[in-house]
Amino acid sequence: MTSPAWLPAADGASPWEQAHVVVAGIGVSGFAAADGLLQFGARVTVLDERADEVNADKGALLEVLGGTVRLGPGSTAVLPADADLVITTGWAPSNPLLVAASARDVPIWSEVELAWRLSRPAKVIPWLGVTGTNGKTTTTQMLESMLAASGLRTAAVGNIGRPVMEIVLDPEPYDVLAVELSSHQLHWSHSLALHSAAVLNLQPDHLEWHGSFESYGAAKASIYERVSTSCVYNVQDPATEAMVEQAEVVEGARAIGFTLGTPAPSMLGVVDDLLVDRAFIEQRRDSALELAKLSDISPLAPHNVANALAAAALARSFGVLPLAVRDGLRSVTVGSHKIQTVTERDGVRWVDDSKATNPHAAGAALRA
Repeated sequence: MTSPAWLPAADGASPWEQAHVVVAGIGVSGFAAADGLLQFGARVTVLDERADEVNADKGALLEVLGGTVRLGPGSTAVLPADADLVITTGWAPSNPLLVAASARDVPIWSEVELAWRLSRPAKVIPWLGVTGTNGKTTTTQMLESMLAASGLRTAAVGNIGRPVMEIVLDPEPYDVLAVELSSHQLHWSHSLALHSAAVLNLQPDHLEWHGSFESYGAAKASIYERVSTSCVYNVQDPATEAMVEQAEVVEGARAIGFTLGTPAPSMLGVVDDLLVDRAFIEQRRDSALELAKLSDISPLAPHNVANALAAAALARSFGVLPLAVRDGLRSVTVGSHKIQTVTERDGVRWVDDSKATNPHAAGAALRA
């Protein structure tokens, strides 16, 4: 079975009614992907091994909309013979369904890749992307807050919890999106071309999913491919700068560093108690522009300062003014379980940092 000839370059204007698309997983992003594909006219089959009440309710709704849903043990064992495309919601390449798709040369896309394509040509919105081993969600929240403080119509989407597909289907207009991208999503994304992107750091993680540290790093690095404006990297993490150097970007895209020290030209950094910009100003060779004070960051910790600088670099790449950077930092509320004081007793401070799920994150919390 050969996939439609138009599929490699498919977008929202393509004849989706000619395609049978299999969606692997009926979670938040899987449901959104299936819903979107049905609205674009595709024939959709959703597969998931879990048949709990939540999945059953979602499945019933998708069937009302015209989809086919198979839930329960064994549902993902066999790829339909006439599948033209598989949308995965974070499944590893070693999953038997995806192995079968690869063996038959059936394309595999992430929900993010699908949303990127379906948004074109009718709803093209610039994406500011954030990835890295740690700090993605906090940085994305800071970025969204800065963009909103600038008066821009925006949303934080992607791995942060709201599927990008919801934006594609939303009739409301948006000026720009703050997009958190995991290595799982990036692995199955092939045509993203972001306005600007940041890799915050790179440490060993998810190796059982990717198979090696090299593959994990390659997935993260792919966020820089085809960037048109700014590739933001961590000066203290040379691996992120090497990713920028190796990326194929649009001519004219700039490398922008962020550092906890004094910034060189084309960097953002810290001078005394100030966050400053030496990248997005005309006189960057001999001056710096104040963006905010360290006291504007909460909770204040070295890794959160780095997150704020990365978010500010992405915001500034989109033309956000310094005042909005400051106001965004002051108004943002980061998620719970991040260096959050629970209580103090007998001279001992008890801190909840249960969001730290790897040694690099735990080490950052201990240094805070």
